[in-house]
Amino acid sequence: MNRMDLTPFRRSTVGFDRVFDLMERQARNAGGDNYPPFNIERRGDDDYRITLAVAGFRAGDLDITAQQNLLVVTGRKRDELAEGEMLHIGIANRGFERRFELADYVRVENADLADGLLVIDLVREVPEAMKPKKIAIGGQKLEVVKDDEGDGSKAA
Repeated sequence: MNRMDLTPFRRSTVGFDRVFDLMERQARNAGGDNYPPFNIERRGDDDYRITLAVAGFRAGDLDITAQQNLLVVTGRKRDELAEGEMLHIGIANRGFERRFELADYVRVENADLADGLLVIDLVREVPEAMKPKKIAIGGQKLEVVKDDEGDGSKAA
């Protein structure tokens, strides 16, 4: 049973439609193509890393496109002529497109290809205008709400 019924959550929340749509879409696509394999790693509070196993692809064969809330990694298959007669082909050399839904304010910081692994570093940067602020009462100065580490990302 791959179908999730999110109706009870939808009727008691406001503004979370995108999250529920994403969950339903992921459940529908769960049985899809698993090529190339990948890892998603959390490296800090606001730092993430996606690693894709892209053995046989060169940097020129890969395309990384970042849009608002979407990261698309595409690999184009190269047509190489073998010098001899191929008796068995077991190494996947096919094109692919892998999509990753990104949260708000997540951007690609860096991408690197080494040893058959494509590493994409992501960072979440919440704009100052979106960070929580204390509201002044009676004309006092406003101040940014600080968390335990003092980066202003959590409400008091």
